[in-house]
Amino acid sequence: MNTIETENSTLTETVEKVTPIKEWLVEYVGEKHSPEDGEVTVEMVVNTVADEFPEFLMVVAEENWIRGYHQALTDVEDAQVAYDKAAQGAPQEDGSDN
Repeated sequence: MNTIETENSTLTETVEKVTPIKEWLVEYVGEKHSPEDGEVTVEMVVNTVADEFPEFLMVVAEENWIRGYHQALTDVEDAQVAYDKAAQGAPQEDGSDN
């Protein structure tokens, strides 16, 4: 049985100060969270932005949901076309029979 990964390993990654905005954000989040090891993770940034600028995250989340929903509908339509072709005995796009 397939298991769905419920944890995002990116959240535990340390954010590197490679651009001016990341430098500012890491400093800001570091001051807010005061991590013992001095490392600011993606999760700390997300939590800080969620607390202080939730509108930003909502726009990103909504856009992601819309794109995912659209992709799911496209996948269903493609699967229906493939199923209909297979049911009619038509060759598949890859040239194989059923």
